Amino acid sequence: MDSFDELYQKAVEAAVHNKVEEGLKNPQANANYDKYQLDCLLNPEKHPIVLRIADCLCTNEEKRACQDVCFFDALQKDENGNIFVNPESCVGCTACLDHCKNHNLVERKDLLPVFELLNHTDEPVYALIAPAYISQFSEDVTPGKLRSAFKHLGFAGMIEVALFADILTLKEAMEFDRSIKTDKDFVLTSSCCPIWIAMIRKVYSQLVPHIPPSVSPMIACGRSIKLLHPTAKTVFIGPCVAKKAEAREKDIADAVDFVLTFREVQDIFDMAGISPDDEKEDLRDHSSTAGRIYARAGGVSKAVQSTVDRLRPNRPIPLKSEMADGVPACRALLARIMEGKIESNFIEGMGCAGGCVGGPKALIPKEEGTDHVNRYGLSANCYTPVDNPYVMDLLHRLGLDSIEVLLEDTRIFSRHFNT
Repeated sequence: MDSFDELYQKAVEAAVHNKVEEGLKNPQANANYDKYQLDCLLNPEKHPIVLRIADCLCTNEEKRACQDVCFFDALQKDENGNIFVNPESCVGCTACLDHCKNHNLVERKDLLPVFELLNHTDEPVYALIAPAYISQFSEDVTPGKLRSAFKHLGFAGMIEVALFADILTLKEAMEFDRSIKTDKDFVLTSSCCPIWIAMIRKVYSQLVPHIPPSVSPMIACGRSIKLLHPTAKTVFIGPCVAKKAEAREKDIADAVDFVLTFREVQDIFDMAGISPDDEKEDLRDHSSTAGRIYARAGGVSKAVQSTVDRLRPNRPIPLKSEMADGVPACRALLARIMEGKIESNFIEGMGCAGGCVGGPKALIPKEEGTDHVNRYGLSANCYTPVDNPYVMDLLHRLGLDSIEVLLEDTRIFSRHFNT
């Protein structure tokens, strides 16, 4: 019987060549496949973000060590002593995947239903690309060439989520201005990292009131596309497994239909024989420096800082930021906040070391990713979203007549967190 990796490779090949029906879904052809693993690939929406694909061979002591790895207590034992992932607790941080020495745990793959959409529907399917994407697939792959590569696969277009990071930067800058009235006030960001938000909501729930009521740029992008194109389907693409969990959260599940990682997309390109750096240029330059640097640690703080300075240059209480990246550093920072040992008023957390460029499915080292993101940010035509004409144009198309309305919007950009 094929291993999960072998089955996945066959699934990629069948999807790329539009042969899922005659191959993986054919009862006679799939007789040699593990039925559970096959169903995980064919119907990923029915399964947890992290899958157990084989029985545990570890000792009880090793299993306890495995359970201790998860900060969110998502690893539990079933009646047979096997470790399994509780989907209600799992946020997709991937710590368990890195720890499992027998490789019995894998992240969910959303590839097959995405190709079902591309091959069998007339509805437009849009690729929503995370700000961390720059140079992930090759240093020679420009944003325009990558857009053409996605169109080659059948997507209606590629949307840079950095433009929506611009809009969320504006919103968070105004939320900061509205919330910070004394030296003791502070806000917790970043809405773009589901691991950081989950740490606050699940473990440090007393701090929830300090989270600005904003969705992530991914959710803002998906909702905006669906408002402008009601029949459209949306596929977010990034380096993060936790985004697969975020897209399922009940209050924001209307935005993104599927999530693919950079690794999954690279597998598609490889199997389809598509080399993005050979594609034609299709450049659409819409985002500012602020939105582009969301992808690296400290980027959100710098983006909001520059925007606050642009909106309120003589603000009596200036923005003083502090950030942490990686779960251990985030835990330490949150613990200090609980103890009242901070002097900052804008606090950024990113679940992965280095920020999104250090995500578990990034294709290049985080140091290289940071460098590419910084250079891409500096190449933008404007520094802050305040000066980005595409921001106001998009807001008008969405029915918002001014940036101030962002604070009152409840349809697209706002989210009310609870514990």
